[in-house]
Amino acid sequence: MKALPLLVLSSFASATVVRAAEPGPASWHASSLGEAIGLVALFTLVGVALAVAGYKLFDAATPGDLHKEIIENRNAAAAIVGAAIIVGVCIIVAAAIVG
Repeated sequence: MKALPLLVLSSFASATVVRAAEPGPASWHASSLGEAIGLVALFTLVGVALAVAGYKLFDAATPGDLHKEIIENRNAAAAIVGAAIIVGVCIIVAAAIVG
């Protein structure tokens, strides 16, 4: 399962190298349906990974264990804070992807 992100990144890198050899301005816009699906999959994987990393970073930077508070103690307020962190990171990632 750990090889899948490497496979996706390596295939994206090879497509980027091929595209860099073509004349014209570089763009994130897909030129085919397959390329569009590949970019959607890539951005999805990157976005989800960054959302989880942001949540884990927030959990590590704050006192207490947010994950334990949500799962074991069923604290709704902690769940709302965790959801807000994930949504905030997703907004930042989406803005970065759109440009």
